[in-house]
Amino acid sequence: MFAERRQRFMKGMQDGGAALVFAAPVRNRSNDTDHRYRQDSYLHYLTGFPEPEAAMLLLPGHPDHEFVMFVRPRNRERETWDGRRFGPEGTRDTFGADQAFDIAKLPEMLGGLLENRDHLYYALGRDETRDRMVLGTLETVRKKVRQGVRAPGDLIDPATILDEMRLRKTDAEMALMRRAADISSEAHRAAMAALKPGMHEYEIEGLIEYVFRKHGATGPAYNTIAGSGANATILHYIENTDVCRAGDLLLVDAGCEVEGYAADITRTFPVSGTFTPEQRAVYDVVLASQRAAIDVCRAGEKFVTYHDVAVRTLVEGLVDLKVLSGDVDGLIEQEAFKPY
Repeated sequence: MFAERRQRFMKGMQDGGAALVFAAPVRNRSNDTDHRYRQDSYLHYLTGFPEPEAAMLLLPGHPDHEFVMFVRPRNRERETWDGRRFGPEGTRDTFGADQAFDIAKLPEMLGGLLENRDHLYYALGRDETRDRMVLGTLETVRKKVRQGVRAPGDLIDPATILDEMRLRKTDAEMALMRRAADISSEAHRAAMAALKPGMHEYEIEGLIEYVFRKHGATGPAYNTIAGSGANATILHYIENTDVCRAGDLLLVDAGCEVEGYAADITRTFPVSGTFTPEQRAVYDVVLASQRAAIDVCRAGEKFVTYHDVAVRTLVEGLVDLKVLSGDVDGLIEQEAFKPY
């Protein structure tokens, strides 16, 4: 699967191109404790390689090594502290790299590998240290012009090709997405079943993320939002510290990640188990807007169509509830619905 993706990516590159994609950096949490590592989406998409301090270099048409990896070497002491490493040999054996080297050798080897390449696909501006290394390497190669050596004349963001590729999911990708959605749905149902007045928002957060891990997900795809009462009106509320009170609603926005593929589900339900008449009336309008948007989902439809259908349904509902008054088209044009 990853080899097929690399081939499609290289076919989309301009003649004479090369591509350099780095792993995501490790993010420090506190002192000697790091956040759980998540690989850069582009590197994962093209290689499946899970470790930090790595880089992939693609050299289309090279007779010996089109797919080159630079990775951390095996290190018994560091592996005792931080976990096993593939090392260059394991990277060749497991991930199919034509060549694999110590990541420390990248600065000295990159120039030679880029000689006589016309374009470099590299995401400039994401990491200042890497940018300096790449630009300095290109400058070194350009100084060899009198020796008959060509250097890449331009930098192109790999996303110009990869984003279009990633829009179109294979059956294998859709299976992962469905699994993420199924696990996330199970977690939401568990939260609905468990919620009672007096529970803290963080208890619901903990239950949801337990269900994620129980069913084999990596964990949450983003910080879980469990906002009760007025907290539900804060779009990215993640403190999750308040008590859930009888008569309030709880908004849960939570989704898990499975092998790099995420689900994203938001549901709102009553803390006491039953909506008040006013809560139910508003909920039914929101539900109707979701169903109306789903009804027009089809291949070839513009994305904004779903938004427009949902907005119209919501405005019609606000008029029916006498929150807004006037002509629906006029209210939409005036954006009178925006405060709601």
